[in-house]
Amino acid sequence: MALKLLISDFDGTLVDTFEANYRAYREAFGECGTELSRERYLGCFGLRFDRFMNEMGISDDTVKARIRELKGNCYPRHFDHLRVNRPLLEFIRAFHRAGGLTAIASTARGRNLRNALRHIGAEPDFDLILAGESVSHGKPDPEIYLTVLEHFGTDPADALVFEDSQVGFRAAGAAGLKYIAVKPEFFNGY
Repeated sequence: MALKLLISDFDGTLVDTFEANYRAYREAFGECGTELSRERYLGCFGLRFDRFMNEMGISDDTVKARIRELKGNCYPRHFDHLRVNRPLLEFIRAFHRAGGLTAIASTARGRNLRNALRHIGAEPDFDLILAGESVSHGKPDPEIYLTVLEHFGTDPADALVFEDSQVGFRAAGAAGLKYIAVKPEFFNGY
């Protein structure tokens, strides 16, 4: 196997964003007169926005748009709660500096994803950043991974994915990609 491409998920894989996302969403929900508990958010973490809103019982498009906008505006205020998976980031950086191709394939909103990558100083480490709105179907559909492969003209056998969730594993597998499962313990001590 001649590894040419590394693809990383973002939330929970490259960066533990749970606390920052939770605080930003709690603030946005509060502005809209709705409470969001940590437990309820934990059960929805990682879902695409529309599915998250459905799970929360929010069907009004105006309220959804307001929550999305408010969350995007206040998310950067909570970036001190981001926990970077330093070993993975350093591995990707070294691979990229050595001439390897790198990509992010995330269900996160592009604006939020890019803001977080800038905050941790990692945006230049990726040749391609695909966010949730870059594709029609979210994980476990393989579309986002197939899009990355097509962009680079890379065979799945020449790429490796870093993922943390079952839906991500299924998406990578359906795209014919090998993956490494990133566990929460990878963030401890760094």
